[in-house]
Amino acid sequence: MVQPAQPAVWPDEPVPLSLDTAPVPAYGSGSLADLLPTLAAGQGVPGLIQSLPELIPADRNCVFLIDGLGWEQIKAHPDEAPYLTSLLGTSRGGTGRPLTAGFPATTATSLASVGTGLPPGAHGLPGYTARNPETGELMNQLRWKPWTSPRAWQPYPTVFQLADAAGVHTAQVTSPTFEHTPLTKVALSGGTFHGRLSGEERMDLAAEQLAAGDRSLVYTYYSDVDGKGHRFGVDSDAWRGQLMYVDRMVQRLAEQLPPRAALYVTADHGMIDIPFDEQSRIDFDEDWELRAGVALLGGEGRARHVYAVPGAESDVLTVWREVLGEQFWVASRDEAIAAGWFGPGVDERVYARIGDVVAAACDDVVITASVNEPNESAMVGMHGSMTPLEQLVPLLEVRS
Repeated sequence: MVQPAQPAVWPDEPVPLSLDTAPVPAYGSGSLADLLPTLAAGQGVPGLIQSLPELIPADRNCVFLIDGLGWEQIKAHPDEAPYLTSLLGTSRGGTGRPLTAGFPATTATSLASVGTGLPPGAHGLPGYTARNPETGELMNQLRWKPWTSPRAWQPYPTVFQLADAAGVHTAQVTSPTFEHTPLTKVALSGGTFHGRLSGEERMDLAAEQLAAGDRSLVYTYYSDVDGKGHRFGVDSDAWRGQLMYVDRMVQRLAEQLPPRAALYVTADHGMIDIPFDEQSRIDFDEDWELRAGVALLGGEGRARHVYAVPGAESDVLTVWREVLGEQFWVASRDEAIAAGWFGPGVDERVYARIGDVVAAACDDVVITASVNEPNESAMVGMHGSMTPLEQLVPLLEVRS
């Protein structure tokens, strides 16, 4: 007996990730942008909102931002960071919960969010690199190249400036190389700047500055955890050594707190190691499909701004979704804005800085650019997207 022919079975078409599944940062209730306004409002600085009500006001507040030390990285390394680990339960006023960095989870964006108290859609630093609509060029917002007017790019006052104007003793204690950079000007200026080279010097001077006023707001910063993570990965011996060093730094500062003071230890983003294979590292410069119709590739490997040739926006979005949609959340500019990736709204001056297409990694994968971004493409540790490893940052607390 002849069996009837069976219908052909075709493999299912790849289904792009739904944008609804992207874990959008908690702007207004639990993001980095909410930290300094909350602290300064508790010190009586007018015009600011205490968006983190779990934080008890203190007369003297110190924020120690450790570049690249995410929440998940601390939890994964209790032996290297015993002091930080002992503080995990204090995060966010004893709730034991982390903050979200904001999107993209990258240094320039996060420092601007910290210093201005605004989300990226307002302060206007929406990524590592972004297009300047006035020139059509990509601008590196960490190194501020090519140069543009800082005040025009980010016109809002910093929380430090508002606090200083309200009579709060305000200071930044960090590397002397940052004193005159445009990023410091737009994000962290206000009060006095104190440059110190060693971590120990910064901790000691931060404690002195904290004690220098009846009301004080002090910021200090350390970058080498991030540097070692990029170069060697977040589970390398070099990175672990930096974690052990910074653990001792935090304890050193905590033990010197003056009366009526609170120390908050946080970070600008976490980090994830990306394998060196073709599946994990998609090279834009070698992929004709992804390059088609693209005028500029901005952002960074795990949070890309894609600027299309005029008229090709829809086609670029379609191709990027087809090629990457199972591994990246791929959105049009308007979809990303509507989903709240950059905050509850986007200023008009910021709108065209955002890519026509925005791609945020969900899996352990990056979009490199081996020709145009050789240094970034060679990094082991990466960040930028909305996964917990990158997005969640601590807010550890010590009070005197």
